[in-house]
Amino acid sequence: MKGRPPHRGSGGKRPPGKPGFASRPGTGPRTSALDAAKRAARNRGEDAGERSPWGEAEDALPPRPPRARKPAPAQEQAPPPRRAAPKAAAKAPSPDKAAPPAGPTRREQRAAASATLASGVQTLTVAPDEAGMRIDRFLSVRFPQLPFTRVQSLVRKGELRVDGKRAKAADRLEPGSAVRVPPLKLDPQAERPRSPTKAANDAEFLRSLILYEDAEMMILNKPFGLAVQGGSGTVRHVDGLLEALTAPDGQRPRLVHRLDKDTAGCLIVAKTRLAAATLAKSFRSRAARKIYWALVAGVPRTRQGRVSTYLAKDEPTDADARMRVVKHGDDGASHALTYYATVDQAAQKLAWLSLKPVTGRTHQLRAHAAHIGHPIVGDPKYFEVENWELPGGIQNRLHLLARRIVIPHPRTGQPVDVSAPLPPHMAQSWNLLGFDAARYDPIVEAPEA
Repeated sequence: MKGRPPHRGSGGKRPPGKPGFASRPGTGPRTSALDAAKRAARNRGEDAGERSPWGEAEDALPPRPPRARKPAPAQEQAPPPRRAAPKAAAKAPSPDKAAPPAGPTRREQRAAASATLASGVQTLTVAPDEAGMRIDRFLSVRFPQLPFTRVQSLVRKGELRVDGKRAKAADRLEPGSAVRVPPLKLDPQAERPRSPTKAANDAEFLRSLILYEDAEMMILNKPFGLAVQGGSGTVRHVDGLLEALTAPDGQRPRLVHRLDKDTAGCLIVAKTRLAAATLAKSFRSRAARKIYWALVAGVPRTRQGRVSTYLAKDEPTDADARMRVVKHGDDGASHALTYYATVDQAAQKLAWLSLKPVTGRTHQLRAHAAHIGHPIVGDPKYFEVENWELPGGIQNRLHLLARRIVIPHPRTGQPVDVSAPLPPHMAQSWNLLGFDAARYDPIVEAPEA
């Protein structure tokens, strides 16, 4: 016999509102926003018994109306509806998925966002391709509109924390580290349209300086007088010009090291962030070999020697401050080591020195040349020789050239060996003094450490 069995006792079903049955309070539409809000509130509560069986994942799904089930009478346990069973099985968490999902949950993300809005404190995570970056460089990249002096102030005052600890400007970051940044008052950057003509001119100028280039890196012949990075009153610099060489995929060439504004010669630029991190490690591990040429006052008595001192800045907050020789243990003292060799000389008046720095301190070669009594010609900071006159025909410009660099390629590891020609003012001096730029350089045989 088809159809439902007749009503038997109080366990059967009758339409609500019939006599003899207590009417169930109405809950409104089962898909109402109120139900969804209540369900979300229960899921966020502390009472685990009231949580939805779907856990935190339900916040990411559209709200589903709860299925109301009346318990079957004790003497007649009715099986669950045929359609409800598969859905319950599909929604029930399996033992394999019992572990919490990787990364912060939506609840944790909301809490972090609320804390940021309330306090202005940000926590930045170091990406793998940012590994090895100095903390001050990391902040400058993340907040380009933040003045570098402000970056140094944040670090110096201890307002910046890395994994909960105070950091120094020269500290290197590890991938995954948490960098806590205090509230920053940043002026919104005005979106100024870049002139296509200016961008094309900048790109053409940079390409004219390329000594070596491949898909990972390039080496520029930086001219005398062009700053590598911006600073007070510096508008035109290499870092700004590199914007014109931004690739179609958005990758912007990045500086790997720096040269003084008046030092000419080899300057390495990475084309990708990963290449930049790899090349920077080569400099830190001293896998890169650098040779500089300089014209100095007088002729060293020792034709080939070694200069080992400790250097510190006169003004710690000034990136271009004069360096002075100090004692080990003095405030801000850093060890500096340079090998030198005399290549040629003009009577006893001038000497052509080849310099191999082992460390990479600010103004290291200029300070070391002055320390041994033979400052570099044209150096406005360190040239202090009494009763010394510049020979006729020699320009009063810094005679220092980053002549040659050998560095492992960031992808293959094979050495990349590049040399830069003499800048015009040094070529003029070499011709006047009869120096041969093709002469054998004895610094090649100097020790490496």
